[in-house]
Parts: sequence; structure tokens; C-alpha cells
Amino acid sequence: MTRTTRLLSLVAGVALAAFAGSAQAQIKERNIRVSNGINEDHPVGNGVAKMKACMAEKSGGKLKLQAFWGGALGGDLQATQALRAGTQEMVITSSSPLVGIMPELGVFDLPFLFTDEKEADAVLDGAFGKYIADKLPGFGVVNLAYWENGFRNLTNSKRAVTKAEEMTGLKVRVMQNNIFLDSFKTMGANATPMAFGEVFAALETHAIDGQENPLVTIDTSKLYEVQKYLTLTRHAYTPFLVLYSKKLWDQLSAEEQTILGDCAIVGRDEERKVSRELNDKSLANLKAKGMQVSQVGADELAKMRDSTQAVYQRHQATIGKDTIERIQADLAKLRGK
Repeated sequence: MTRTTRLLSLVAGVALAAFAGSAQAQIKERNIRVSNGINEDHPVGNGVAKMKACMAEKSGGKLKLQAFWGGALGGDLQATQALRAGTQEMVITSSSPLVGIMPELGVFDLPFLFTDEKEADAVLDGAFGKYIADKLPGFGVVNLAYWENGFRNLTNSKRAVTKAEEMTGLKVRVMQNNIFLDSFKTMGANATPMAFGEVFAALETHAIDGQENPLVTIDTSKLYEVQKYLTLTRHAYTPFLVLYSKKLWDQLSAEEQTILGDCAIVGRDEERKVSRELNDKSLANLKAKGMQVSQVGADELAKMRDSTQAVYQRHQATIGKDTIERIQADLAKLRGK
């Protein structure tokens, strides 16, 4: 190696070290609180653990993630409002409670929208997901990634439901937004909006007959203790959003923002993987715990789909015609239509 080459190598090494040092200097010691409405043994717990480890590694231990489970910092909507006010850093929440803040999020609540998880991933991680995420800062939050809440299914304590008309009269808890209310009323249920943290007690006291959630949530929240019948309706697929306070996000350095964004994706991939692995296990566990599981036949499922198409029309003005048409166009491309 010539003297000139050695000198160039030394200069490059010093520059690289200076850049690394500068990047680390842009990372401050931070304890970032993240709120969840569900329990830690849900796949979100696996995603948070992976995200936490990723943040520690990339920040040299400076960025710490402190998780609060089971609505310890308030319900999803309350926690999201805290983000908007800048008094809390993060929340991992279903999109559904937030439609009152950003009506376009209601598109994910439309009944029977996605056929399977592959479609959902393609839409959420693609142009449409970015279209929604780009709107969120205007409402005071930043979306770091879409995690999986999953396909939702019906449970109740009254009777097995295998036909659309068997839903008639059931008092079913739904999330606190008008689209879920409308969908279940359209299918004949007595839809009752309620925060998730109140659901177990309401089922236990028979204030309500049933509820609807993904299988993993039904399992990890031990709803089998207060529900006898499970129907695999797969009537909606709702994502989790990993939201950060826009006010506090703007106080982060570019390096810190990059780490959070990258690690949210790492957490997303783990959370989705675990969620899908646990889905079948949860179904088996719910059966083992004594739940009676029913399928909806193709003809009856078609009736449910047909009856709820009116929901798309009734909520078009609120969600936005362009938003609905965008997601339907993306789905048509995926389905080769």
C-alpha cells in the first residue's frame, strides 16, 4: 500500500467515524411509551418486543420502548387523543375507533372488503396504505406501519349462527364507529357500541349477548369464559396502526425518526407472522375450551355480503368516494379483474 493510499484510507476512516459519531449524537436518551388495548400475550406483544430490541440495537441503547397493556393508559381513542395533544408518544390501535378523527379510515371497516391476508398485505403495504398514511399527520399523528388485527368473527352466548337471519335480535358489541354499527344492524343484530375494555364484564353480566373480534383476541382475552358460540364469519379485516404523536415526532432528529420507522417494520413482520401462526392455534384452543364453532355456508355468506353492499353506498360521502374507489381499484388489479 502506497503512502497516498494509506492516507486516503485514513481520511475515509476518520470521515466514517465522524459520520457515525454525528448520527449517534443525533440520538438522545428517550423513554417512549406505547399504549395497547390488548394483553401482552397477543401477537402485538411479540411485535413490540422485536421493535424494542431493534430500537435498542440501532440507537446504541438510547431509544427505549416502554409498553403499557390492557388499556392501562386509557382506551385506544383516549390514547390517540393523548398523542394528538402531545402528552403521549405512541399507541398501537385498530383503525376502527379512529374514524371519528379521520373518516377515511372507515374504508377498512367496510364489510367483506378483503378476501384473505395476502390481499390485505398488498393493499396496506402498497400505494393505498401510503395514501392513508400521508393524510394522518394532518390529524396530529404519524403512522409508522400497519400491523395485523386480522379477520373478525362473531361470538355470542345465545345460539349457533349459521344463517344471516339467526343474527336477528342478538345484542352484539361492536367498535365505536358508525360503519360497524350499520353493518351489524343491516345483518339484523342489535348493534351496541362499546370500548373493548368494557366487553368482558358486559358479556359476563349478560348486558350484551355477543361481540366480534379476531380469533387471537377472542382467545387471549379469554372470551371463551363468557361466550359459548363462535361463528367464522370473517366479515371484516382491520389493521392495527402504529401511531406516533405528530407534535413529539417533529421533536425527533431525522436519525431517530428513521430508527422508529425501520423498527416498526421489523415489528410488523414479526407480529404478522406470529398472528398467522396463532390463528389456527387459537381456533383449536377455543374449541378445547368448549366453544361451539360454526361455519357459514357459501350461499349464506353470499347473502350477508349482498345485504351489506348498501353499507358501502351509505358511507361513501363520509369515507370519501375517491378513497373507496381507490381501494376497490387496487383489489380489482390484485384479483386480475
